[in-house]
Amino acid sequence: MAFTIPEGLHPDLNPLAWLVGTWGGTGYGDYPGIEPFSFEQEITFSHDGRPFLQYSSKTKLIDENNNVIRLSALEVGFWRVKPNNVLEVVIAHNTGLAEGWVGVFQPAKIQLAFDKGYTAPTAKNVDEGARLYGLVDGQLFTSYDMATNGHELQSHTWSSLERQVNI
Repeated sequence: MAFTIPEGLHPDLNPLAWLVGTWGGTGYGDYPGIEPFSFEQEITFSHDGRPFLQYSSKTKLIDENNNVIRLSALEVGFWRVKPNNVLEVVIAHNTGLAEGWVGVFQPAKIQLAFDKGYTAPTAKNVDEGARLYGLVDGQLFTSYDMATNGHELQSHTWSSLERQVNI
């Protein structure tokens, strides 16, 4: 199936057109002080014709048989393309954290670095972060590295998601 630029996509977003749509699959997480975990994830990138993508990510913790244990992380945000292949991203979490990210993109690969954050009084503070999004064998690969609670920057979550087709 040939890829086409989504109808009505702002021309500034053409380099990110491959992201537009809904992706779903499973991922894994690990971090000092927590038990390793598996999750089901759905990420959606959408647009309304203006020069930004709308982003949402929903996760559910799953057991070894892929049965849902409970709802987990929710993220919403906006992705804005800037000159010289720069990407500015704002993401808000259900846990009381809002983050600014800055990064670069190339065809089918995006690397983001944590820039600034806001935490609600009861939210955990993230000191440093790195995100990677890439198209690998037709799947959206994601990874999130994090530094928090006195720990150095290290792998936290990663997933491999398939494009979901609306029938």
